[in-house]
Amino acid sequence: MNHLTVGQRAPLSNFAINDTAPITLKFTRQSPIEMDISCFALDAAGKLINDDYMVFYNQPTSPCGQIKLTHYESQPTANKGIQAEFEVNLSKLATNIDSLFFVLSADTPLNQIQSLEIGIWQQSQKAQAEYQAADFAQQQASMLMQLYRKSGVWRVSNVAQGFNGGLAAIVQHFGGDVEESSSTVEATTAPVQAKPSLEKVMLDKAPKLVNLAKKATISLEKRQLQQLTAKVALVLDASGSMNRQYKKGRVQEVVNRILPLAVSFDDDQALDCWAFARDPQYLGEIGLSNYDGFIDNAHGGWRKWALGPRINNEAEVMKAVTEFYQKDGLDVPIYVLFISDGGVNDNRGITRVMTEVAKLPIFWQFVGLGGRGYGILKKLDDMTGRVIDNCDFFELDDLDDISEEALYENMLEEFPLWLKEAKQLGIVTK
Repeated sequence: MNHLTVGQRAPLSNFAINDTAPITLKFTRQSPIEMDISCFALDAAGKLINDDYMVFYNQPTSPCGQIKLTHYESQPTANKGIQAEFEVNLSKLATNIDSLFFVLSADTPLNQIQSLEIGIWQQSQKAQAEYQAADFAQQQASMLMQLYRKSGVWRVSNVAQGFNGGLAAIVQHFGGDVEESSSTVEATTAPVQAKPSLEKVMLDKAPKLVNLAKKATISLEKRQLQQLTAKVALVLDASGSMNRQYKKGRVQEVVNRILPLAVSFDDDQALDCWAFARDPQYLGEIGLSNYDGFIDNAHGGWRKWALGPRINNEAEVMKAVTEFYQKDGLDVPIYVLFISDGGVNDNRGITRVMTEVAKLPIFWQFVGLGGRGYGILKKLDDMTGRVIDNCDFFELDDLDDISEEALYENMLEEFPLWLKEAKQLGIVTK
């Protein structure tokens, strides 16, 4: 039997689970307090399909009949016992159901629970997740486990992410209706002002980039990101093996191609830029007034950057980027484009940083450019121990080998999925 660690995510097939046949999730608890287990069926935007698709003790079957609460015990118990069993038939769910979230809630802090186990069964037990009192903080709700589609494949994620407020707060978070009460705080929402056209901004301020703006707009609209407010960062490998990429103008071209995303996302229409070798260096903001020739001009040009010996140290610049935005407030999501030509050797350090920063609203898009030896960067999807999959990787032999349209498609492929899940978990709040 497989044990699912917190933050682990994997295809169900990795556990010999056939997603075309029904599966059962059994929740076994030892708890002196009353607690509830609910299942939310969500669409691609992370919202409840409708209120009938919240499956719990008072509504034990979804309208489609493919999500069923087949067993439920509500009372506290001094001994271990099965509180809930859900039967799910993933292959027969409607295509607009993108994920199932299993949520724990109570009227008092969850850290009073002695133990909780989730078993995934299909004829026999295939996987298990275990939690103790120390795994639950003072929150009254926790998003425990998610079954979700990715590229047409059903996967499982052991999220175990605490959530402020109880069940009502989670229902509201997923877009469901909650009966009004005296404790409900009425929110006021200001009208959202549409952003100006990206093409128009570029035409006015950087006409050289208009064609790039048109191609970026297609990818942004396809993913409904054109109104997103976010910060954009660019991290550039400046180790010795990258010299050829700098001399041929490839790195400046990266600056040109990422800038339309920064102009679209960021209210300041600029991105923050770092370079790294052994040491990281913050190069400042890149905007529409200084992007042209930035690589050859910033801080005396790329040859003069204060990076120490021109060897790889990815983990150190990742820490620097994280600390920069932590000081800045982390009030909006952050998209980091991280360029490397390989030679990655500190797999353990990178893994540690990526695990620690997964709880922050920062998404890391790693791009391998004309190199090799990418190490852990090529195995990011299978990296365990994170509360969320917060990064992606793709590689290019040469920037000229890929069209600008295809480059934007690759750069934005995983970001919307992360954004949706991060909002579900409360990591991204805007």
